[in-house]
Amino acid sequence: MTEENQSTSPATTTEKGNNYDPFIPQVWSQKLNAMLEKNCVMLQCVNRNYEGEIANQGDTVKIITPGKVTVSTLGTSSITYDELEPESQELVIDQKKFFAFKINDIAQVQANTDIMVAHLANAQKAIEEVQDSYLLSMHANVDSNNIVGTDESPITLSKTTIYEQFVKLALCLKNSDALTNGQKPWVVINPTIESYLLQSTEFINAHKVADETLREGAIGRIAGMDVLVSTNLVDTAGKYYILAGTNDAITFASQLARIERLRDKDSFSDLVRGLYLYGAKTVQPKALAKLIVKSSVS
Repeated sequence: MTEENQSTSPATTTEKGNNYDPFIPQVWSQKLNAMLEKNCVMLQCVNRNYEGEIANQGDTVKIITPGKVTVSTLGTSSITYDELEPESQELVIDQKKFFAFKINDIAQVQANTDIMVAHLANAQKAIEEVQDSYLLSMHANVDSNNIVGTDESPITLSKTTIYEQFVKLALCLKNSDALTNGQKPWVVINPTIESYLLQSTEFINAHKVADETLREGAIGRIAGMDVLVSTNLVDTAGKYYILAGTNDAITFASQLARIERLRDKDSFSDLVRGLYLYGAKTVQPKALAKLIVKSSVS
């Protein structure tokens, strides 16, 4: 079906009980944006310090990192001044995703639930899945000194060894000075690894974490790291890449750029489509660490 066969004119169905008819794109956009702020696992693990107005794919956000200051010993000679050169990086909004679906008029009339909310929830889930997978792929940017295990010799986890390996993961972050200024580390696992973690006596369940604040959605803490679970951490060539870090490591920017409603001239249906733009940049590779484990954990 081509664009010429469609119209952006308002839908004309007005049957009683049609709870989809009062479609307002701006309202849908605001509600979906609000929903996307809440449940995505990896959004708990990034910062959005440089998020500005994103209009199109390919937009960039300029990131300026201050130059390092050195300390010297005062002697009899004159003081010399370092010429600091700030580092410039660009966050490119290069991820362009869309959703598009058709709603039949009869289905709208017969629905006994709020169709608008139901479709928003489905769109939210679909976006979060691709977004989570994208951010988890940032494991490729981890500093080489912060990797536990190798692709050639991935680690086999068990309920008795998982704590030891997670301590090594946390130690990488400490040795990289990633935990300065009160930064709290996180680690993202999947349900398979969670099943072993829950059997570890060193794991602290969320309801036992005293008065300390956990990230939203965290199931608890181990080796000082908030533990979050994502089903989007999947097997890659027989291995899992467990990612840990602080929120300083990755910066993220996104925008639900547009939601439109069109009337399908070839059927008694409404067409709805949305455009979602996002991008991420690993600005501090040393504030990330990863554990490479076999997918067949035991």
